[in-house]
Amino acid sequence: MIHAMILAAGRSRRMGAQKLLLPLGDRTVIARIVDEVLRSPVDRVFAIVGPEGNGVIEAISNKCVDFVTNPDIQGEMLSSVRCGLCAMPDDCTAVLVVLGDQPGIAADVIALLVRAFQTSGRGIVVPIHGGRRGHPLLMSMHYRDEILNCYQDVGLRGLLHAHPEDVSEVEVAAPDVIEDMDVPEDYERAVSLYKKKLEKNSNR
Repeated sequence: MIHAMILAAGRSRRMGAQKLLLPLGDRTVIARIVDEVLRSPVDRVFAIVGPEGNGVIEAISNKCVDFVTNPDIQGEMLSSVRCGLCAMPDDCTAVLVVLGDQPGIAADVIALLVRAFQTSGRGIVVPIHGGRRGHPLLMSMHYRDEILNCYQDVGLRGLLHAHPEDVSEVEVAAPDVIEDMDVPEDYERAVSLYKKKLEKNSNR
């Protein structure tokens, strides 16, 4: 079984507001991401939230998502990944790590990653665009204990560097896999890209 963990525990300090609750079209950023992950070929979805994550929980409480709390209020991304790995059920063979602030991610991109994992024989699958690696990252639970005990200073990049022979790169046409939202300018760009996608779809 392939399960997804959506990292939604950040405090959005540089944004000046909880970025996951910002509107994007008719939904919040986090709701849009959750909907795309639920449409993808993963078997179960977990959201990793912070100890002050009630707003995020409320925004997606009507969706088929399991919640896991990262108690470390100052925790970086790796601490949330570790919380998610510890919460994965025994039937989980691979986990998809999804950023909660990557609103352009689409179910069909996740499907490409899942297909590559199932057919490549590699234990780590990462999307690339323009020569840059991005997210979501799909990895075998074989690496669970290694991630729980290593890479404190470098995060999941350390896993990729430690096992280059087990990495499958999937070329993705859209730049969404390398774009996230940290500052207001990033959010403005995400809104602009969303509007352009709507216009493109309406003209088909």
